[in-house]
Amino acid sequence: MGSREQKRAALYEKLQQLRSVTNSTALNKTSIIVDASKYIEELKQKVKRLDKEITSLQSSSDQNSLPVQVTVETVENGFLINVFSEKNYPGLLVTILEAFEELGLDVLDARVSCSDSFHLEAVGGENQGHDSMDAQVVKQAVLQAIKNWNERS
Repeated sequence: MGSREQKRAALYEKLQQLRSVTNSTALNKTSIIVDASKYIEELKQKVKRLDKEITSLQSSSDQNSLPVQVTVETVENGFLINVFSEKNYPGLLVTILEAFEELGLDVLDARVSCSDSFHLEAVGGENQGHDSMDAQVVKQAVLQAIKNWNERS
C-alpha cells in the first residue's frame, strides 16, 4: 500500500511542477494537462516565428553584407580600377591596396574619397616581374580581398 501512496504523491508533485511551469491556475489533473498542452503549442509557435525571423535576418544580411561595386577596365598603361560603396568602411582602402600589391600592380594614379561613401579610382600598372593578367583577374582579386576583409570585420 505504501508504494501506491508514494506514486500518488510523486504524481501530485509532478502535476504541481507542471502547473507552476505553465502558469496554470487549474486544480484538477485533466485541466493542468490541457493547460500544459496549450502552453507547449504556444512555445512551438514562438519557435517557428523566431526561426522565420532568424532566416529573414540572415538572408538580408547575406545580400546586403557589403554592397560594393567593382569595375576594372584595361587602359594603355595598366588597369582603371573603380571601387564604390555607399558607405565608408574602415580598413577597406588598405585591403584593396594590399590586393594590388599581391597582384603586382603599382598604383600609378589614384583618387580616393572616404567621407560618407567610399570611392576609389586608381590606375594600376603591372610590375615588370609578373606575368600579364587581364581585367577579370584584377576584378576577382579585388572582390576576393574585399570579401576576406568583410569576413574578418
